[in-house]
Amino acid sequence: MKCRNCGAIAEIPMVDLGMSPLCESFVPRDRLDAPETFLPLRVQVCGQCWLAQLEQYASPHEIFSEYAYFSSFSDSWLTHARSYVEDVSRRFEIGPDSMVVEVASNDGYLLRWFVERQVPVLGIEPAANVAAAAVELGVPTEVGFFGRELASALCDRGISADLMIGNNVLAQVPDLHDFVAGFAALLAPDGVITLEFPHLLRLLEGNQFDTIYHEHFSYFSLSTGIDLFSRHGLEVFDVEELPTHGGSLRVFLHHMEDVSRRPTDRVDAVIATEKEAALLDPSAYLDFSRRVEEVKRSLLSELISIRGRGETIAGYGAAGKGNTLLNYCGIRTDFVDFVADRNPYKIGRFTPGTHIPILDPDEIAKRRPDHILILPWNLEKEITAQLDYVAEWGADFIVPIPQVRRISPATIRFDE
Repeated sequence: MKCRNCGAIAEIPMVDLGMSPLCESFVPRDRLDAPETFLPLRVQVCGQCWLAQLEQYASPHEIFSEYAYFSSFSDSWLTHARSYVEDVSRRFEIGPDSMVVEVASNDGYLLRWFVERQVPVLGIEPAANVAAAAVELGVPTEVGFFGRELASALCDRGISADLMIGNNVLAQVPDLHDFVAGFAALLAPDGVITLEFPHLLRLLEGNQFDTIYHEHFSYFSLSTGIDLFSRHGLEVFDVEELPTHGGSLRVFLHHMEDVSRRPTDRVDAVIATEKEAALLDPSAYLDFSRRVEEVKRSLLSELISIRGRGETIAGYGAAGKGNTLLNYCGIRTDFVDFVADRNPYKIGRFTPGTHIPILDPDEIAKRRPDHILILPWNLEKEITAQLDYVAEWGADFIVPIPQVRRISPATIRFDE
């Protein structure tokens, strides 16, 4: 595999999760008997720039033109977005005279808070169905894939961004250089870019193999990100470590020519942590596959034991990461009766590959399963708080990552 960042051969194996369908390709009932496409899910690492990456087996148009993920259905993510808007508005003096552009703006979950502050915004979202939801919120949104061409067209219209945002999108871009070049072109000379992406270090440390799916083409350390950004005249001047998605980085970038800000000590600190964890050495990746297999065996052992006792299991959260886990572990309706999800787009459909029905969360109270398998484990606190009522009939929660755990609602403190 040729590295999509530096062009070297990415030949260090990280993990092979077998064959899996596209994680957001939820199946309508009338398509249950139709063929599904399964694609290899195998990560290789470049020994030159240390980018972890998948081969591109599906195009962005196949994955994102109609999309099932709506950010606003996560209360904690809305809170995260609102807090971000408050922080950057204060730090970088973003106000009514500024221009904010978000790439992969989804359903307006973040830009809505700038609109509330009367800040001019523009969202760019490739999925027309999701963009329509943003427009309904009053968030101006263009449907398209971002890169040099779209950035040039926006510049021709006189748009120059004081703040550019890209949350959890960098991993989803097969042509990294076209994408980052677009940011560099659209950013005002003294503007700021913030990008959030899952930290490769946390993925490895936390056995987070379920965050690997076909729409995530690449997996970044800060060191690799700096290499990529610098190729387009962008400098990382600050970084924050976030708890979101199992551990993410928020990087702050500006044009290298902009001397108004100097890199903070936090940049060097994160790079040092990555070096200590041997992220610039093959050893960090070679043991990951073994630990992933251990999680699979442990989860299946737990589910087999539960089913052997005649007890019932429901899943919660038809997330992309959950579909990777279900397919890799071979978990179907012989283990999980249904998956509950708040997203109306998914309700009434079936999980890709495993064909578990997706139902309204109200079905949990009606059916009273003995166990709840939390698929988006990164939202554990939010989900257990929403489902605290399952204690009425003695149900508990199963959390699969980083190791399989059983949690009783009686032991959870929801005020933490």
